[in-house]
Amino acid sequence: MIHYKGLHHVSLTVTDLERAKHFYGNILCLKEIQRPNFDFPGAWYEIAGQQLHLIVLPTSQTIRQDKSLSSREGHFALRVENYDDALNWLKKNGIQMVEKPDSKSGFAQLFCADPDGHLIELNVEQTALF
Repeated sequence: MIHYKGLHHVSLTVTDLERAKHFYGNILCLKEIQRPNFDFPGAWYEIAGQQLHLIVLPTSQTIRQDKSLSSREGHFALRVENYDDALNWLKKNGIQMVEKPDSKSGFAQLFCADPDGHLIELNVEQTALF
């Protein structure tokens, strides 16, 4: 049996590092952290004790070709402090999203995609909306 302490990081492949860093740093407001000096480009971000690793790999086979938004696609979720603040920030920055404040999951959800099409969920408990 395996016993877990938590999720350490998620890695995503990206095709344009500067464009990805703008999205994750400026749009999602994540804090970039020191990354080892690998022989390939990338960036690391800290998210409440866990990490997101971006790896530049233009030939990646995992990047979605269809950039339409569907909450059923593979994604990772970030818990936000305030649904309305996140919603308004994404709108202000012209980010396409799917809003699901009444999701059956019990979470109020916002789905958006990074420039390479990776789907990201931002959520809060639905009780936080009232």
